[in-house]
Parts: sequence; C-alpha cells; structure tokens
Amino acid sequence: MGIIDQNHQNAEKLAAAKAAVKLVKNGDIVGLGTGTTATFAIKELGKLVAEGLNIKAVASSLRTEELAKALGIEVLNLGEISSVDISIDGADEFTEGLDLIKGGGGALFREKIVASMSKNAIIVTDASKRVKKLGSFTVPIEVIPLAYQYVFDQLTKLHGKGKKRMTGDQDYFTDNGNLIIDADFGLIDNPKALSNALNKIDGLLAHGLFIDLTTQVIMSERSEIIIFK
Repeated sequence: MGIIDQNHQNAEKLAAAKAAVKLVKNGDIVGLGTGTTATFAIKELGKLVAEGLNIKAVASSLRTEELAKALGIEVLNLGEISSVDISIDGADEFTEGLDLIKGGGGALFREKIVASMSKNAIIVTDASKRVKKLGSFTVPIEVIPLAYQYVFDQLTKLHGKGKKRMTGDQDYFTDNGNLIIDADFGLIDNPKALSNALNKIDGLLAHGLFIDLTTQVIMSERSEIIIFK
C-alpha cells in the first residue's frame, strides 16, 4: 500500500472513530478494542475525558490498557465486569450482514469477551474491510499450547490450511500465553456453520469469526459515514 493510500485509509478510520465515540454517554462503561482503527477511537475518547466526560473502560489487550491509562481513561479489570454499555473495536473483514473476521492483531479472545458482554457492540472501519464473503483474510485461531497439534489437525479436517503465527523466528504468544493458528478456509459460504464447528474443538480457546455479536458497523467511505445494522 502506498503512502497516499495509507493516508486515505487512516482518514477513513479516523472519521469512523469520531462517529462512534459520539455514541458514548456520561457514566458508560466502555469496551476498548485493539488495532489501528480502535486506537483512533481510544485517542478520541481520551480527548473527551480530558474535557470532562466521565467514563470507565475495559480493555481487550494489554497495549490497549496501557494506551487508555496514558490518556487518563480509568480502566477496570475485565474479569470483574459482567456487562459493558458500549464497545468500540475494528475488524479485519465484515459483511453487510454483520459477520466479521477479527483477531489480526492477536487479541481475539479478549475482543470476543468484550463483544459478548456489550449491550451495544460498535465496529468502526474503513471501506476496504467490507466484503461480500468472508475469507480473503485468514481466520485467527487462539489455541492452548498443549492442544496445538490436535487443534491444527482438526482444522485440516475442516479444510482449513493452518499456519502457526510467528514473530520473526519465534512463536507468537497472545496476552493469555496462547498460540495463534491463522487458518485459510477460502471464501466462507456459511460463516455461522464454520463458527459452530470451530466451537466444538477442544483446546481451541477462541476463533476470529464474530457471528451475532455486532450491533452496528460504522464505515467511513471517502467523506461519507455509512452505518450497517
């Protein structure tokens, strides 16, 4: 991607993030996502907090928690919260039916927990993330290390071509101390059926198919904000 394309994409991400933070109300507990688009939203929330907005937050990753605290946002322990008023996160791919692939940044398990407990789960995105069918982006699979080979083999049975995520020549580990398999299923005709099949694999902690978890997607395309519900 060229610098001009990157700047254009970032401008769309920022516009979508600004539209999303307008939905946050005084006193809300806000779920904070992970990734470049979510970072724009967190920075916008930080500005509002500095101006007097009273919110508390839960974070979907350690790096998000660090950023939020640095911006003066009070962060609660995710494990001690049972519901979130509104969450704002990004996506790697989404369809107009609100099916998503998430987890490219490696925070999919915590992101899924935050989405699951959210009364209003908002996804912010630039126009490049909209697809007719999920699957051009691989599906991240967070797997408990002792179950790695078993899960890998089960993914193969589901016609997924798995690849262990690496950082250089080292295994990539999530904030939870787990491995990630990036699985290529090709274009996915039935995301819900695949999600259900993945949910049945023991040792698979979470997968990046987010089905029936999103309230709305706020997408910026050029100068226009488009909302999918």
